[in-house]
Order: sequence, then C-alpha cells, then structure tokens
Amino acid sequence: MIWLVLAVFGFLAVIGMPLAFALGFAGLAGLQSIGFELVILPQRMLFAVNSFPLMAIPLFMLAGELMVKAGVMDRLITFANSLVGRVHGGIANVAVIAGMVLAAVTGAAVASASALGSTLVPSMRKHYPDSYSSAVIASAANLGPVIPPSNAMIVYALMAGSSVSVGGMFMAGVVPGIILTLGFMGLASFISWRRGYTLTGDPVTLRNVLTQTRRALIILLMPIIVVGGIVGGIFTATEGAAIACVYGAFIGFFVTGQLKLADLPGCLFRAAVTASMVGALIAFASVVTFVFTIEMLPMKLTNAVQALTADPLIFTLLVMLMLIVVGMLVESNAAYIMLVPLFAPLAISYGLDPLYFGFLFMFNLVIGMMTPPVGVLLFVMSGITRVPMGKLIVEVWPFVLLQFGVLILCLLVPELVLWLPRVMGF
Repeated sequence: MIWLVLAVFGFLAVIGMPLAFALGFAGLAGLQSIGFELVILPQRMLFAVNSFPLMAIPLFMLAGELMVKAGVMDRLITFANSLVGRVHGGIANVAVIAGMVLAAVTGAAVASASALGSTLVPSMRKHYPDSYSSAVIASAANLGPVIPPSNAMIVYALMAGSSVSVGGMFMAGVVPGIILTLGFMGLASFISWRRGYTLTGDPVTLRNVLTQTRRALIILLMPIIVVGGIVGGIFTATEGAAIACVYGAFIGFFVTGQLKLADLPGCLFRAAVTASMVGALIAFASVVTFVFTIEMLPMKLTNAVQALTADPLIFTLLVMLMLIVVGMLVESNAAYIMLVPLFAPLAISYGLDPLYFGFLFMFNLVIGMMTPPVGVLLFVMSGITRVPMGKLIVEVWPFVLLQFGVLILCLLVPELVLWLPRVMGF
C-alpha cells in the first residue's frame, strides 16, 4: 500500500510541485493512509543522529578547517613539489600528492576540493585549461573518502553494525588509495604529454626533499597518530577526531602561527554547516530505512536475490552495477543510510568478507561523487573555476574510468583490500 501511494509524487511533480517536496508529501500521505503514527518519524530521525560514533564526522571536518586555516596547504604543496620534479603534468601531480596527504587530514572529499581548488587553481591555470585543472583537483579530492580517516567509512561501519569496524575499514582503504594515487599521477602525466602541456616543476634534489620533508613532518605525523591510535585501539574514531582538532589548533597557533583566535568562529561555523548537511541527510534517510524495515523489505530482497543467483561473485557484480546508477542519482550519505542495512547482511549470507564487501560498496558510491548528474565534486569545482559543467564532465571521464578500473581490480583481487586489515588483526 505504501509503495502504491508513493506513486502519487509523479502526479504532484507534473502539476508543478518540486520533486523532493512531492515525494515527501506523497510518502507522508501513504504512511497516514495505513494508520501509521507519524509522531514516530521524528523520534527515529533523532535516534539516527544521536550517535557517539557519528560525532567523529563534524570533528574531522573541524580538524580539516583548522589545518587549512593554519596554512598547511603551502607546506603540503611545497613538499609535494619537491617529490615530483620537472615532468609532464608536474603541477597536476603536485595536486594529486597534496590531495592524498590532505585526505589523511580531512577525511572528506568536498573539504579537500575546496582547499585544493582555492590554493592550486591560480598556479595550474598558467599551464592548463581550467576544465582540465578542475578535473585533476576533483580527482585528487576524491581520495579523501578512500584514504583513512574517512567520514564515508565511519558512516558505513555505523550502518553495518558489528560486522565491520571503523579501524578495519580504514586499513582496507590504504592499498587501494595508494594505487589510485599512483594511477591519477600517471594519467595526469600521460594526458599532459599527449596534449603538449609544458613541463612544470623543479628538478628533484635530495637536499630539497629532506628540507621540505622536515618542514611538513609535523603535518604528516597527524594521520599517523590519529589513524594509528584508532587502529591500535588506543582511542575510538570520535576521540581520534577530537585529538585531530587539538593537533590542528596546536599547529596553527604554535608552529605556523597563521591561526588566530578570530579565525575560530569561522572554522566552527563552516564545519557546523557541512556537518549539519550530513546530519540532515542521515536523519531523513533513516526514515526510509525504517519504512523498509517495517515493510520487511530486507527479507523480501534476500529471498528475491537468492532466487536469482547463488554465486557470490554474480551477486557482488549486480550490487556494483546497481550502485553505479545509485551514485549518479543519490547523494552518497543518503545511499549509505538506505542501502547498507539492506545489503550488508545479504553479503554475509553469501559468505563474502564484510570488510571486502564494505570497501567495494563505499568506493563505488565515492566514485559517484564525480559522475553526473549529482556529482557533488563537479558542482564544487565548477563553482570555484566557473567552468561550464559540460566541459568539466568531458575532462573528468578519464579519471572516473580509472577509478572504476581500480574498483574492478579490487573486486577481482580481494587481497588488495584485505591484506593490510588482516596483518593488523582485523
């Protein structure tokens, strides 16, 4: 009955109501029509966000804001430049390396895109078209959810329950993250060479590498301390995020000296706005998950899928194909809340390793942040560089295909995902 009434949203959208409002109105009408107590919904929404592990997300966002305001980007870019040298796509490779290090600080793609875009675009546009620069920075920023600490991994682990741990998910992303970073650098160099872009960067010298490594060492230590403490069981992900905030403030006040007390309200505000968007998505998506549960959709889905195939590989491929479409149309956090409770138990019933399936699930939706029409990173970079969305989509496809290639590689070679977690005892 609920699903029949939900179809009303199509009619409401046709007569001029916004699609989201029409869908919400039809959903409430459907629940009301079967005598459902609507007062339960705000209770479920509050329950979904009233979670200690979820507090790690706003804290990691605040840590990222503090580190960027502390002036770490200049040190990261100089450090990355000392490693790359004078090659085709040199500045593009600097952006990728800076994105990898920033990923280990912020854990979020959007925050990384904003920091990298505002810092590197002025330099990159001297050598590359803005559309290509935007595609490279969006790709570098998309390392944020793959390399630990990752907000996406925290949300997945929370929704999957006790089957996976945050530390295990963190370790699962290390090797694929390194492969993805090297792949981005190789692709950027190849494209720059094919298009005849000028060589950029300075020759690599051991003295310069050591000097810049020493300057950036205190920044590089942060992910080692935070992620190492979480993986080692010294503190939880939320406590680790709080430590990251203190660490970021320490660097800004006492190391670089660029963070001022007057900057704190702005950092807190930006982190709160971003975190509130994530929290709202989680709260509203939890209503859909609750409706799925009372309609016994997980049981129905399990029976339907198991009747379709008994092969774990075919099941995984079907889920991955579905997630490609979902990633194009649905914001990733909402997709985690709605779909993880459905598919994580189903994957276990097929005998799949929860960490293996969890990483593939998460990585697939992360790629969706760069695929139109709802690729949030495309909108962020288009807003920063004023590049028309059509031109940006054309430039970004090689990097998207590379990410799907790494996804397929991880699918076919599970040890790429599971080796490090197993070594670390997960």
